[in-house]
Amino acid sequence: MTTFSGVLGALIGWTEHAVFWYMLLLNTSYAGLLLLAIVELADQWHLAGDKQTGLELGSHALPPISVLVPAYNEEATIVSSVISFLTLEYPRHDVVVVNDGSRDATMAVMIAEFELYQVPPAVHIRIQSAPVRAYYRSRRFSRLMVIDKENGGKADSLNAALNAARHPYVLAVDADTIVEPDALIRLSRPFTLGKQVAAIGGTVRIANGCRVSHGRVFDPRVDSRWLPGIQTVEYLRAFLFGRLGFNRLGGNMIISGAFGLFSRSHMLAIGGYEHGNVTEDMDLVVRLHRWLREHRDPSIVTFIPDPVAWTEVPTSLAVLGRQRERWHRGLIATMWTRRSMLFNPRDGVIGMVSFPFFFFGEMLAPLIELLGYAMAGAAIVSGRFDSSFAMLFLGVSIGYGALLSFWTVLLEQMTFRRYTDANDIWRMLAFALLENVGYRQLTAWWRLKAFYNFAKGERGWGKMVREGFRGSPASIPAVAEAAGAEPVRPSATEPRTVPERRVA
Repeated sequence: MTTFSGVLGALIGWTEHAVFWYMLLLNTSYAGLLLLAIVELADQWHLAGDKQTGLELGSHALPPISVLVPAYNEEATIVSSVISFLTLEYPRHDVVVVNDGSRDATMAVMIAEFELYQVPPAVHIRIQSAPVRAYYRSRRFSRLMVIDKENGGKADSLNAALNAARHPYVLAVDADTIVEPDALIRLSRPFTLGKQVAAIGGTVRIANGCRVSHGRVFDPRVDSRWLPGIQTVEYLRAFLFGRLGFNRLGGNMIISGAFGLFSRSHMLAIGGYEHGNVTEDMDLVVRLHRWLREHRDPSIVTFIPDPVAWTEVPTSLAVLGRQRERWHRGLIATMWTRRSMLFNPRDGVIGMVSFPFFFFGEMLAPLIELLGYAMAGAAIVSGRFDSSFAMLFLGVSIGYGALLSFWTVLLEQMTFRRYTDANDIWRMLAFALLENVGYRQLTAWWRLKAFYNFAKGERGWGKMVREGFRGSPASIPAVAEAAGAEPVRPSATEPRTVPERRVA
């Protein structure tokens, strides 16, 4: 018994210290990313002004862009989102919406609101996708194409859109996303600087609590409800110092699937989006990095902080849990499938810095955190609880994390200042603290479930429920002039009535 007690005590002590040093190293790495992000932001800030944006808008160096929009059960937000894409301030762009076999009224809403009519297929199939039922054009907006296809998932929908895209660059966005009018012109800044581009990412912010009208976000606010409010701080931290920090290193591994610009030729070269990975955006960027290294292609994969897209986030624990489990399951799948890149010098910064960070710092974090809680419980039960060590551990794991979130809020207010109401600033500071008590443990549990689901081969997305954007519904006639798109006049051979939706 004495021997067992001694072994248990040694195990608890060793594990507690191992977890402590892991958390200290992880949070210090985040702090390092924050410092790099500040330097990177300073370099980008002078390029983000309105005058510079006006010069870019008139530049002949900007290539035409196709906006790709996969949609599944998005009837609540699809009209506002598509209008925001059509009315982007950009010299030449079109929009390709893919209805991925929605079970709600997504397709019916688009047919009615955009006056769609069916057209013959004229698409060169470069990447296979689930069968397409029909292609549509809009009588109201000449730049809009809608593809109605059988359900195949988001990656499959984006591949169908890639086939139909007419332009050399494509912007992949989620259907529940609202893109700011000047976001595309800001996102294309590297073209005016003479850089070869493989992929560019922008910032995604939370639309919950904001007023939305005619496909635009007015009066940005922080939702007062704790769940979307905490996610506002999460997103700020991920983009303002996570993405920017890795940008400085040249090792960005994530271009958000909700808002990312890609070279179509590069996308086709790597085979488009891969089926089976529920976080297709990260897997795509990792494969793209490897392809660029193998072919010695100097094209950049970068992130620009000032282009903004707004998205709706889950407001219930059940929906958020499914989302976070899926995200982590996709991370595990990418790390496992591309594990040959781990500490591989042939992959440069990605292989030696970014991939190890995501492998040990992101993927394994919930396992280490669970181990820490388990050992704390064992210490209490066995009478070996060390209160001073526990306080030190909480200071590193919770206090350090909250401090980094506070710095993120401060960085936001020193630069972009999207939230001007004092109440919103106080809310963000409060959520930065509350995030670490309760919410963080919930997300750790959801991420732990991802390991089990990955092991049993789960590939589902789970049901995502949308509230819809707050504000007046979008009106097509009210924005037709702002869109700058002439209505398409039906010819004698075109159908004069809106066709019924085809079924498989």
